[in-house]
Amino acid sequence: MIAYFKSLLSRGARVATGAKPAVIPEPVPTDVTLLDAALSGWFREEAGELLEGFPISPDDHVLDVGCGEGVFIAFCAGRGAEVTYADIDAAKIDAVTARLQGSKARATHPLVSDANPLPLPDTYADKVIAMEVMEHVDNPAAFLKELVRVGKPGALFLLSVPDAASERVQQHLAPPGYFEKPNHINVFDRETFERLVTEAGLVVERKAYYGFYWSIFWALFWTCDQDLSPPWHPLLESWARTWDMVLKMRDGPRIKKALDEALPKSQAIIARKPDGV
Repeated sequence: MIAYFKSLLSRGARVATGAKPAVIPEPVPTDVTLLDAALSGWFREEAGELLEGFPISPDDHVLDVGCGEGVFIAFCAGRGAEVTYADIDAAKIDAVTARLQGSKARATHPLVSDANPLPLPDTYADKVIAMEVMEHVDNPAAFLKELVRVGKPGALFLLSVPDAASERVQQHLAPPGYFEKPNHINVFDRETFERLVTEAGLVVERKAYYGFYWSIFWALFWTCDQDLSPPWHPLLESWARTWDMVLKMRDGPRIKKALDEALPKSQAIIARKPDGV
């Protein structure tokens, strides 16, 4: 379970000077990221939901575009779903394939693709996932149109991008390469992101904002002058301990919810494809 959350939170960052996704450092205490993500509604194993409002069943065929390390599709495979996972990086696809060996998935389909277009037929999947991808692509509207094409009528979509509030902070603090290709070339405010989804023909069912902890973590990270490996700077360790203490206070979940709304690292939309689209 802890690995799920660590991998999830690593998906949103890329090395500022290169194309390879960065592994976010694991500040201590290690359970702070687990607790923070659980309070945001991620990986609800008992409810069978990847994110609250996005259930995965053994009858589903799930497509994850830009699967990265495979954290999301691994959860779906663990639910017994048929899974297709796509990424532009062949090495990542090989690693995810190895990760899914012996899983409960009904079937697994690896795919190396830049999704322009997806080499898949129309109405292919029941559930479509694209997490922290659209900020990297040249044409987000065309990318989303392609996702909609391969979703079945009634398919449920889980889409996320970095929130504009945290990106504005990073624009003041991060190295210039953070906002250069192949990194974050698009910044979406909440209205623009929702409009992009609805103009693609989807109906928004739920919106979620999460990751205040990581917004502050990355704001602090750049001044620590360290690479993405231990030992972690005392400032990052101190922030992790502080946030852990906040979450465990009586009003911790309410404080987290308010701060996640104000300065989230990411915004997510759960949307449905209507019949006839």
